[in-house]
Amino acid sequence: MNAPEDWFAARGWEAFDFQREVWQAIAEGRSGLLHATTGAGKTFAVWLGALQAFATPATGRHAPPLTLLWLTPMRALAADTLRALQQPLPALAPGWSAGARSGDTGAAERSAQNRRLPTVLVTTPESLSLMLSRADAKEVLGTLRMVVVDEWHELMGNKRGVQAQLALARLRRWNPALCTWGMSATLGNLPQALNTLLAGREGVLVQGALPKQLVIDSLLPAQVERFPWGGHLGLTMLPQVIAEIAASSGTLVFTNTRSQSEIWYQAVLEARPDWAGQIALHHGSLDRGVREWVELGLKGGTLKAVVCTSSLDLGVDFLPVERVLQIGSPKGVARLLQRAGRSGHAPGRPSRITLVPTHSIEMVEGAAVRAAVAEGRVEERRSPAQPLDVLVQHLVTVAMGGGFVPDALYEEVRDTSAYAGLSRESWQWCLDFVSQGGPSLAAYPDYRRAVPDAEGVWRVPDTRLARRHRMNIGTIVSDASMTVQYLRGAKLGSVEESFIARMKPGDCFLFGGRLLELVRVHDMTAWVRRATGRKPSVPRWNGGRMPLSSTLADAVVQQLARAGEGRYDAPELQRVRPLLEIQQRWSALPTPQTLLAELLKTREGWHLFLYPFAGRLVHLGLASLIAWRVAQHRPRTFSIAVNDYGFELLCADEVDWPALLPQVLAPVPAPQLLHEVLASLNAGELARRRFREIARVSGLIFQGYPGERRSNRQLQASSSLFYEVFRKYDPANRLLRQAEEELLAQELEIGRLREALERMATQRLVTQALSRPTPFAFPLMVELFREKLSNEAVADRIARMVAQLEEAAGGAAPAGDGEQVRRALAFDRPVEDGAAGEQAAPARAARGRAKGVARAPIRDN
Repeated sequence: MNAPEDWFAARGWEAFDFQREVWQAIAEGRSGLLHATTGAGKTFAVWLGALQAFATPATGRHAPPLTLLWLTPMRALAADTLRALQQPLPALAPGWSAGARSGDTGAAERSAQNRRLPTVLVTTPESLSLMLSRADAKEVLGTLRMVVVDEWHELMGNKRGVQAQLALARLRRWNPALCTWGMSATLGNLPQALNTLLAGREGVLVQGALPKQLVIDSLLPAQVERFPWGGHLGLTMLPQVIAEIAASSGTLVFTNTRSQSEIWYQAVLEARPDWAGQIALHHGSLDRGVREWVELGLKGGTLKAVVCTSSLDLGVDFLPVERVLQIGSPKGVARLLQRAGRSGHAPGRPSRITLVPTHSIEMVEGAAVRAAVAEGRVEERRSPAQPLDVLVQHLVTVAMGGGFVPDALYEEVRDTSAYAGLSRESWQWCLDFVSQGGPSLAAYPDYRRAVPDAEGVWRVPDTRLARRHRMNIGTIVSDASMTVQYLRGAKLGSVEESFIARMKPGDCFLFGGRLLELVRVHDMTAWVRRATGRKPSVPRWNGGRMPLSSTLADAVVQQLARAGEGRYDAPELQRVRPLLEIQQRWSALPTPQTLLAELLKTREGWHLFLYPFAGRLVHLGLASLIAWRVAQHRPRTFSIAVNDYGFELLCADEVDWPALLPQVLAPVPAPQLLHEVLASLNAGELARRRFREIARVSGLIFQGYPGERRSNRQLQASSSLFYEVFRKYDPANRLLRQAEEELLAQELEIGRLREALERMATQRLVTQALSRPTPFAFPLMVELFREKLSNEAVADRIARMVAQLEEAAGGAAPAGDGEQVRRALAFDRPVEDGAAGEQAAPARAARGRAKGVARAPIRDN
């Protein structure tokens, strides 16, 4: 008898070969990684295999103890995952109990779980760490026989994944035979992902390649603007978006930012007021109750459309969803595949995602991402290497959870991919740090967080410090937020404190699709009431703009090369052909073999436009590096603008770029490159901001108990104080070094920057002297205008320049005027969502401080 097969047959289903392969592997006690198309049945593959292997007949009054742990990267997935896991229990494991534990778990349920955990528990890495901090952690978690890590691609490349690795190492110590499985749909480096999950142990890699139909297309504007600028096409596509929503029974409209989701939701509702109650908004700052109502409405088919962010990227099963619309570039192949899988989320059903360009050049990305998917090119994920702030936090967690002996825990920690190469010196530094805060904090008892007892077991000596640590567990770092609540009504969600701090009572803002008036601020709550008829602000949630991935960037350049050869075979290329033909006529189109540099003299000065197609973060580093290198010949002042395709350097003095470019683009040894990049930026300020996050994770600063959250300004002041103390009195502090390493690796993407320089050295430099801005140069110029002028002045200047360029291109000026541009400018102010509270874009903080180079504020386009 095969229980999973029988359960499938009772529902008229037939198992896929990859599901049978997983069932067999789990039955043999093997661990592994399942990589399969979204909606192909990964959950049932792993879950039914676990039930077949571990479910036993019920005995006694209680359900079996905790047997299986299901790790999910998002709280929003926990409830949906639990519902899916409960389906086969009556037939295959009637004695088993199931539950979920996360930040959304109610107090009553949490209390019941503290007395006895269910047989299967769906939880997050943070909640698992909290369980490891219990004094009886070994007794409670030692009964585990299997751990499943869902959406492994979402965890693998960040500190939350490292936190999960450390927890798995602890669980394996208590049960060496622990069965571990990961699941993913969008990974490019599968062997490395398996190795990271299992810490080098032998495992099976199962790939569930199913013939699932995936349709990737684009909404194409009726008229292509041959001189685009970032974002402004957006809402002009609203009528087409409305038509697509109307033609489908269920649609998800994905945006890359929470601010953008608020604007698009309001725009759709204003265009179709009769859809009130049939469309909804979903993002991570909305109240849990609102989010759950939206999710249930999607599952039940009562909502026609939901405007959302990455909060609905993962795992949640919405069968009624037929269509997915992506506003703007998805920035990566994996993200597009993940979002596309939200439609047709069942075996055999087609998935369709439609890209809605927010500027003309983004149409090329539509053709590029479709080609990349067809060729199977997906971005890789890599685990962070030895983040000591996460390790320090884990040491205190384990000290609370029964204590530890250093030598034994050292071997346990090294049994992870992230810390496999951890040196004894680094380990001893971490022990010293948790026992006394290092040499500069030794006199303060608050930093004696874990010390050895008489038997040599390290424990937390103070219940107050233990309570503080539990409040600080986790690696998700975000700025302080304030609750938004009606004066005599429900909570609506949360918004960043810095946004509310800029407002005064009577000001209005858009939140949750509602126009609200701020009444007062008290106890970290913004008390509001409904408002009508006044111009709102739109909240900005922190986070860096997502850069274009290298995989997608390479695909874009290949599409441009095809256009340069006259091969306009994709619908998007055909529509954007007028723009590309002007670019080619006035200058050239980039190719994989060439590096395009454009030179222009205007009344502002001498412009250099360079197009490496390496993503905005790399371009920021490249632009600053080139400016710094040029300044070694002669001090100059530069202004910088960057976007995903290239960057602009503007200098008031003449620069002989044809002579200097081959010199300043030359690759150098890695140590020298690190020195030059740090010298070219305000690296001290950037590292200080990065250190704030490290200080929170490592427990140096305490964010406060519930109801008394400290302001972001207080936290910044605290972390800055530690930063200065360490620099002065403890310069060898390894958290300082980590801040610099993370700055280089994550915010400046030093690896991609080095690769870009090496690639550029192999390309043929094509230098074009311009008489006017090209379609590629124009959006970069607009960004510099926006730094110096008001929206009103920028709008008039953009409208005038577009008219002049269209006339030079031999066409009529497009319909519209400065007023249309002003409305577009008001819309085009996005800030990235960042589900885990990602770091602020370094472009916001970078300032020239190196050897005679002074730069204007830098804007991302």
